[in-house]
Amino acid sequence: MQLIDNPSGNYRFLTGIAPYSAGVTALPGHEIVRAVLAHPLPWREGFARMERHLNELGRPRAALCAVELRSPAPFTFAGFAAFNGEYQTHLAQWGLLLDGRNPVARTNVAPAVNPPAEPSLYAFSYTVPTASAGEPRTFIVAGAGDLRDQADLSPTAIVRPGDTSAAAMREKAAAVLNVMQERLSGLGMAWADVGGVGVYTVQPLHSLLEVELLPSLHEATKCGIHWHYSRPPIAGLEFEMDLRGVRVEERVGTGE
Repeated sequence: MQLIDNPSGNYRFLTGIAPYSAGVTALPGHEIVRAVLAHPLPWREGFARMERHLNELGRPRAALCAVELRSPAPFTFAGFAAFNGEYQTHLAQWGLLLDGRNPVARTNVAPAVNPPAEPSLYAFSYTVPTASAGEPRTFIVAGAGDLRDQADLSPTAIVRPGDTSAAAMREKAAAVLNVMQERLSGLGMAWADVGGVGVYTVQPLHSLLEVELLPSLHEATKCGIHWHYSRPPIAGLEFEMDLRGVRVEERVGTGE
């Protein structure tokens, strides 16, 4: 992974794969703000709402640095690839790709209860100028599921496929935690900088908390864990996480 400057967006991104980067951190003089929609919108409508919000703040499209999506159900691997193609084309039409690379981080999960009817925008993050000199850098670590290689979107990469035993779930969680650590380090951040931990699974979490999650989060245990009763975006995956360290979170209305 490489950490690359995106000057037009006022952030750096950690290279990932074509549909999304592995994480982002604000450049000096800027910070990342996370905005949660009052109600998820079909993702293209969500992008239009996002653009209105950025325009109201005098921020360019390029300020968009992270996206959180919600899907009706987990995709097949082929379906996920097809969706990613449409999504990446939309980012390209927005002019967001940088020398062919996608700088925008992403988390995409499927709620187990009250899922949307179609892939929808749940939240987004963007950069703004800040006068808060000396404050810790803000960042987003993209979601990662229980794959042995995050670049290998195929069934053979799943950790302990088809197994949701306690031992298998510990192995899955450990693999994802390793990815979180790698991405944090790649962004130049540490667990002490984390202010939000997202966990996405429908499997029992209690034993994982005591054995894998909390011991591995180190100083990030101060902020607890936000458990979303959701599945990762691809059928066969059972555990996903993301991280963030932002100072400002806001709620964005979805009405006209």
